[in-house]
Amino acid sequence: MADDSAAALDRVDWQLLEHLQRDGRVAVAELARRVNLGPSATADRIRRLTDLGVIAGFRAELDLERIGYTVIAYVRLRYPSGNYRALHAELDRTQELLECHHVTGDDCFVLKVAARSMRHLEELAGRLATLGSVTTSVVYSSPLVSRVISRPDAQPSAGMTSRSNSSTPLRS
Repeated sequence: MADDSAAALDRVDWQLLEHLQRDGRVAVAELARRVNLGPSATADRIRRLTDLGVIAGFRAELDLERIGYTVIAYVRLRYPSGNYRALHAELDRTQELLECHHVTGDDCFVLKVAARSMRHLEELAGRLATLGSVTTSVVYSSPLVSRVISRPDAQPSAGMTSRSNSSTPLRS
């Protein structure tokens, strides 16, 4: 979405976006009630926001540990080539590679990896190491999993999603 499209979002659009970020399964009738619109107008706005690409999709968020992926890590990859075919092939065939970001700095890519065990992580990192130098950081805990993005000029709200407990660093 172009930067000027963000300016076209009004207060109600932002309210809808905040509610949908918190709960993508909320019924249209309930959303309509929360933003003081009719269900039809609410559905039209959601459709418009989706068509504009503001809403990129609706998906289930899985608890990776409950499905057997007990180790989460970030692997930084120094990729020595400008030919990305081998990297894209690895991304396509390895479901445990959850995210891949092309970044600035010493490393070229940062990949989020879900593994069933430390041995599994070692295998995944080893496969990535065939592409270039890797550095792996295992996640101990996640004090902030994701945050609800609010209207840029709005005051920050309690819109973060946290799965932390009192023993997690950076939380009081």
